[in-house]
Amino acid sequence: MVKSLSLAVLATLFAFISFAQSQFDSLFQPQNVKAIMEKVANWQLKEWETNGVKFTKTNWTNAACYTGLQALSTISSNNSYENTLLKFGNDLQWNIGARHFHADDYCIGQTYTQLYMKYKDEKMIAAFKLVADTIVGQPHTESLEWKPGIVDREWAWCDALFMAPTALGYLSTATNQPKYLNIATKLWWKTTDYLYDSSAHLYSRDGSYLNKKEKNGEKVFWSRGNGWVLAGLVRVLDNMPKHHQDRKRFISLYKNMSAKIASLQQEDGTWHASLLDPASYPIKETSGTGFFTYALLWGINHKILDKKTYLPVVQKSWKALTECVQSNGMLGYVQPIGAAPDKVDENTTAVYGVGAFLLAGTELYKYYHKGSK
Repeated sequence: MVKSLSLAVLATLFAFISFAQSQFDSLFQPQNVKAIMEKVANWQLKEWETNGVKFTKTNWTNAACYTGLQALSTISSNNSYENTLLKFGNDLQWNIGARHFHADDYCIGQTYTQLYMKYKDEKMIAAFKLVADTIVGQPHTESLEWKPGIVDREWAWCDALFMAPTALGYLSTATNQPKYLNIATKLWWKTTDYLYDSSAHLYSRDGSYLNKKEKNGEKVFWSRGNGWVLAGLVRVLDNMPKHHQDRKRFISLYKNMSAKIASLQQEDGTWHASLLDPASYPIKETSGTGFFTYALLWGINHKILDKKTYLPVVQKSWKALTECVQSNGMLGYVQPIGAAPDKVDENTTAVYGVGAFLLAGTELYKYYHKGSK
């Protein structure tokens, strides 16, 4: 009797474990990865159609979302994602934002340039190229000390490393002109020399945070801020020839940051708003998590990061991200616009969080679609 009962319990437990494993495995089937990406993207397109585009169409928030929509368009048969980007570009006459030297206002150059590489329509990059030429010609000798107006002249905050060098890198690839990538790398290291903590392997958000501490006494290292950096880093590497003189230095930075970020993943699979004081913000956050997942998967796909070490990390984080997608497709737990760790909940969402989710999903789809095990 006891033996029979024990066998029944074991059989039930085994069945439960098998079911849970099959559910976990199904998350990573390419068609399921793409399906939930499309669900999130479709919610965003409907939101724009119903309530309009919040902020200007050139705004960095929207531009970050466009990067994800563009990535999704490369693996989806649904033309609405690319058509939306083409429409927005035409609506804007392919102009960037009004503040030509502000990194946020030429983040959209990433999408313009990627569309140009497909359609070869010069008008898509003409305005951005003029600004990029002016950026190349500037001396860039000003201190990055956080002061009024500095953001209009220099990359003085870590978010800028997703917005600006990436756009210049894609333009360099599209035009086969190294000068754009060269200025991007030069200014990348200028920002890094000022904001990167080589012991923590993390970036402060800007100069005003260099000496700020969290409640537990640790330095303030913001999740999404470092997500911007790591995602920006791989997008620069995507446009950096293997023989480029700075490539090894970028790879070293990428590996060091990736190892640190992986070590800070929380039990729930995400990275909380404060990387070194997660207990002060004890809830999942999806924008930083999305960018980290994207960047780590990129490294796996390009055989720069060890698959055995990092695949379990991104599997865990993708599962957590999908659990934050509501039934209507809205991605929740996205920290609102800010410059430091802050609170979130299931109903906080933002377009840049969608962009990060779609970038991550595209890399995950590529990994499993090519048959890797």
